[in-house]
Amino acid sequence: MIELTAIHYIYLIFIILILIAMIKKLDCSLICIVGVVLIALISTKSIPASLISIFNSFIYSITELLPTILIISIIAGLSKALSYTGISKVMIEPFSKFMKNDFIAFWGIGIIMMIISYFFWPSPAVALVGAVLVPVAIKSGLPAIGAAIAMNLFGHGIALSTDFVIQAAPKLTADAAGIPVSEVVKASVPLIIIMGIVTTVTAFIMLKKDMKNGTLENLTYTEYSEEVESTDESLLSKGWKSFFAILIPLLFAIDVFLMVSLNLKGGDATALIGGTTLIILILISVKAYKKASLDKITRHLVEGLQFGFKVFGIVVPIAAFFYVGGDGFTAIIGNYLPTGSLGIVNDLGYALSKAVPLNNFLSAFGVTTVGAITGLDGSGFSGIALAGSTANLFGTATGGNVATLTALGQLGAIWVGGGTLIPWAIIPVSAICKVSPFELAKRNFKPVVLGLIVTTIVALFFL
Repeated sequence: MIELTAIHYIYLIFIILILIAMIKKLDCSLICIVGVVLIALISTKSIPASLISIFNSFIYSITELLPTILIISIIAGLSKALSYTGISKVMIEPFSKFMKNDFIAFWGIGIIMMIISYFFWPSPAVALVGAVLVPVAIKSGLPAIGAAIAMNLFGHGIALSTDFVIQAAPKLTADAAGIPVSEVVKASVPLIIIMGIVTTVTAFIMLKKDMKNGTLENLTYTEYSEEVESTDESLLSKGWKSFFAILIPLLFAIDVFLMVSLNLKGGDATALIGGTTLIILILISVKAYKKASLDKITRHLVEGLQFGFKVFGIVVPIAAFFYVGGDGFTAIIGNYLPTGSLGIVNDLGYALSKAVPLNNFLSAFGVTTVGAITGLDGSGFSGIALAGSTANLFGTATGGNVATLTALGQLGAIWVGGGTLIPWAIIPVSAICKVSPFELAKRNFKPVVLGLIVTTIVALFFL
């Protein structure tokens, strides 16, 4: 068993402080920076080295987040161009016929996000859904935060935590648990049904309550558009607007076909969406601005990058702290963890798994908690192997269903770390919907925690 050191306990203390700050709606950037400095100081016992670690943590954080920053920035740049030329209004008209109200918009955008996420993972799905459906959802009366919640829970929650199609997540946990992937997938089905229903229904009820009480800003599409850019609809004729309104979804549909036929996933799929978005931006700019297109393309790209870095700027120090708790420790601070360490977060999760008494009830909640703790590094995937091995340990000791425990640990890790609770992990959705990532995380908190508790209780019947 890996012995916990002062580094582990200090990291745990700062996690608690961050959670308290989030609950009190306070910015936790300073807490994260101080946490990195203190952990580096104790590890290296050198003030200069600890100061260097602050900067290194920022570099590491930006490097890891850069692909996401770029795709969001490019999409934002295209959004500026679509709004300014009036194409966006033409694009949303057909969808407006179906999304008549906030109820249809919430469940419609969520289900579409889930379906696309199952095949291509949430990152490219965010770009596809966000570019076309978010403005429609907002026009129908759904607040921007409501669209973000739906996309987040259905995509980064339901789809990513089960990963039925690509099966990267169940393979990792199944291998660690020593059981076939098919058993984990099968065991996930009843659990994700419960988890999905509890989280999405709870989130929607809370959203509607706040809308009714007037405690939630309910933006209309007109207001949303004015926040993005004023318009000059004389730049393009009605015919050309209709042409681009058809061309853009068609090109994204071709991207979907290419993803399937070429088996593009994750970063490659996101890059394909990004490249297509740039081509669309070029075509619109050349036609709308003509001789001024060179300057206008640059302008829209700069506007997109300004938006992207403005949104991500507050997240860099937070991401840096959580990277220190995961695979980034060595790159940021150095090789100062005990021999055999799996990373600060995973070590804490492993220690907890050893401390939980072995019976079905505590084993189920123990596996869920271990998964949730490993998810605090924000990736969701880094700790699911530990969740699988813990499930095997508990299941073997109690005679329980190892597959169910494995699926439970997988859900706990990915719902927390895969992008529904850790603020910096939900940046893509919050950026596309133009809402605060901290506000989105706060609104996800109660539904997700309630969902995990109810799902864990239900899992006891399958053990």
